[in-house]
Amino acid sequence: MDRQRRRVLTWVAGAAVTPLLAPRRAGAAGASPAAVRIAGGASSAQGQIRLTGLSHVLAEQGWLEAELTKRGVRLEWFTTAHAATGPMINDGFANGTVDFAAYGDLPSAILNANGVETKLVVPHGLGQGDAFLVVPADSPAKTIDDLKGKRLAVHRGRPWEIPLLRLLASRGLSYADFKLFNINPQAGMAALSSNHVDALLTMTDAYLLEDKHVGRIIWSTKDLPLDWKTRTELWAAKSFIDAYPEATQVVVTAYVKAAYWASQEQNREAVIHVATSNGTPESVVLRSYQNDHVPWKDRWSPLFNDLLYDHYRTTVSFALKQDLIRRPVDVDAWFDKRWVAAALRELHLETYWQPVNRKPA
Repeated sequence: MDRQRRRVLTWVAGAAVTPLLAPRRAGAAGASPAAVRIAGGASSAQGQIRLTGLSHVLAEQGWLEAELTKRGVRLEWFTTAHAATGPMINDGFANGTVDFAAYGDLPSAILNANGVETKLVVPHGLGQGDAFLVVPADSPAKTIDDLKGKRLAVHRGRPWEIPLLRLLASRGLSYADFKLFNINPQAGMAALSSNHVDALLTMTDAYLLEDKHVGRIIWSTKDLPLDWKTRTELWAAKSFIDAYPEATQVVVTAYVKAAYWASQEQNREAVIHVATSNGTPESVVLRSYQNDHVPWKDRWSPLFNDLLYDHYRTTVSFALKQDLIRRPVDVDAWFDKRWVAAALRELHLETYWQPVNRKPA
């Protein structure tokens, strides 16, 4: 990507768990770090590796890099393949080689339950990602109940697993009722297309399967309450926050500014272009934004609200019940609200977004 200069490092799915840089050493109180290291999922398109979401906006427009450069601090982006984003970012936080990361809810819970402390510093809207249950186009299945005893593909430990677990619980089902295949969405799409599995739990790739007439969506979170949707937030290592509060504020303010830019109606087409820059067809991106009952401005809200807290309490509860984690995470202590509040004051956006203290339908 043209503006993603400075140092861009890539983790490849399946790579050995080795720190890309030496673990950060805490500086003296009030000091600046030599670099700020931010990780996030990325895709390859037209020979380029491109970050996604607000990280892409920041990398392209250069707001964050410019502010850090004024302070003599380098900005380094770490990109990961989407199939390995959660595990690789968790390894980076555990190794001390990542300071911030834009990634999902369940991997963050797993990380903190295992004793590596991060803080949620910038929420991302009212729920962004939908999960889809897809069957072969000629399958007679109409509901999850019709798939009992069948071959179900799902990538375990990823954020979109939580909606599936909630669906199963609501129907009195569990994984024991299926022949489970733990494979990533890319492999799952191939398996579904070749009739090696009877159903696939995936994200917006489901639309591609329908467009190719090889799959049919029988369930999704599209019309469900927003707390069913998967989430991606900006997380920060607690050790970095404690050592470098000024740099932390610079990063958070930049992400809030990017959210403000994305939330403006006149920038909607530019945001859609960002979402298609990784090769995703525009028709898929447009469908992902349609009919979810979330106003465009609120889609990008960085406010901490009841919906956010409810979602993460549900995430932690399900992770415990499924033995994905062995001890609970205190959601109230996990979220660090002071940085967004300061950013909104600095950007004069205190009243731009309104709190949502209920679960929108």
